[in-house]
Amino acid sequence: MDRIFVLLGGGELKTKETLALDRAIGEMAKRRAGEKRANALFVGTASHDLMPYYNTFHKTYTGELDIKTDVALSIYTEMNAEKLDGKFAKADLIYVGGGDTVFMLDHWKRTGLGERVLEAYRRGVIVAGLSAGAICWFEKMYTDSASVGDGTNYTIQSALGILPGGACPHYGQRRSDFAETIPEGTPWLCMENNAAVVFRNETPLGVLKNGGTAFFVQKNNGQVTETELPDFFGSDAL
Repeated sequence: MDRIFVLLGGGELKTKETLALDRAIGEMAKRRAGEKRANALFVGTASHDLMPYYNTFHKTYTGELDIKTDVALSIYTEMNAEKLDGKFAKADLIYVGGGDTVFMLDHWKRTGLGERVLEAYRRGVIVAGLSAGAICWFEKMYTDSASVGDGTNYTIQSALGILPGGACPHYGQRRSDFAETIPEGTPWLCMENNAAVVFRNETPLGVLKNGGTAFFVQKNNGQVTETELPDFFGSDAL
């Protein structure tokens, strides 16, 4: 089965700003589920398992999209490995929320939660992520993680390395400072809010647009160039 990432550069789930993108993600999950009701598992590690965030996810994915949801909690409660494994086994979609990316990856490594996410991805569970949940899969990431600073300044940090190169979220707000920071050479995937880049088997297929878009950005000899990704399914998909 194909391995699928759907990576959102940003946008507010709570205000339904990303609803068109969530609908597209939900349809992918439903196709994977087939005749049974689709299941989505929310992983909110980057927001320190903030329950209002999960509640918002539930209202969107169950209330709007008719997908059953559950949450993988691992920070303030003792991890029950058997219970967590059961949740991951049922999932057609794993949604990794935004927040502190460096904290999330450190916690995943300490607890084994990250390997559960990756194992599900490898067996064909769709993995969607927003902001922190979008950039963590690359070799490098441009992040404002409070774990390595005051949570306001963006820096380049190492990530999981499942996808090549680096990634930057919220690119519409980060374009100028990112241009100063990006190293020479390797292209970076830069995603604006309300845009979702779809990967199949670690290859980018294009971008779902809901007011934003995504670029491959590269610096050579001090000059920064942007190459916009093609549409995925075309604008009618939303």
